[in-house]
Amino acid sequence: MVSLPHNCERPCSCKEKHSTPQLVVLTGGPGAGKTAVLEFIRKALCEHIAILPEAASILFGGGFWRIDSHSGKMAAQRAIYHVQEEIQRLVLEEKKWSMGFCDRGTLDGLAYWPEAEANFFAALNTNLEIEFKKYKAVIHLRSPSLASGYNYQNPIRVESAELAVQIDQRIHEIWRDHSNYFLIESASDFTTKLQMATKHVQSLIPECCKIHLIGKLT
Repeated sequence: MVSLPHNCERPCSCKEKHSTPQLVVLTGGPGAGKTAVLEFIRKALCEHIAILPEAASILFGGGFWRIDSHSGKMAAQRAIYHVQEEIQRLVLEEKKWSMGFCDRGTLDGLAYWPEAEANFFAALNTNLEIEFKKYKAVIHLRSPSLASGYNYQNPIRVESAELAVQIDQRIHEIWRDHSNYFLIESASDFTTKLQMATKHVQSLIPECCKIHLIGKLT
């Protein structure tokens, strides 16, 4: 059972009100390390930060049909978009957190959409500008090649290393024009990638949370 959404682990002594939470996307192709980075910051940061789970994992892990057909792909991406949207809405409306880190954003579905980009926006009654405005920043972790450490440890991951790289490039094309887009290239040592991601996280989070990352960047 997946819990929605949850605080980071550390208590915080500050008395700040968090009436205007902001969202940050952590994205990337399959096997990029998003889950590992989010688990790291969940343990390091304070209770003012929420970690939002991946909508696709909720759906496919819960029994949503994963049918590799045109209609199957479209149905899955429409469902993923709406689940992601409601998780984000919950964080914004609860007003318990200053920031939410999202395991993928609502535009990631475009990388898997089998029709033209315009049809994606029409089907979901949105546009690129609306989607960009939902997020304070986008941190993109590149997928590794098979030689660089791509693996199949996630039971719902079905993509080959080659397909993962293609999806990753499409994600880059989708998000790269966001005004606060950070691209982190793949590295043979995941610790290097984690350190780079953490530095970007540190630049975005409230001051009360930054102290918990001191000493974790080296």
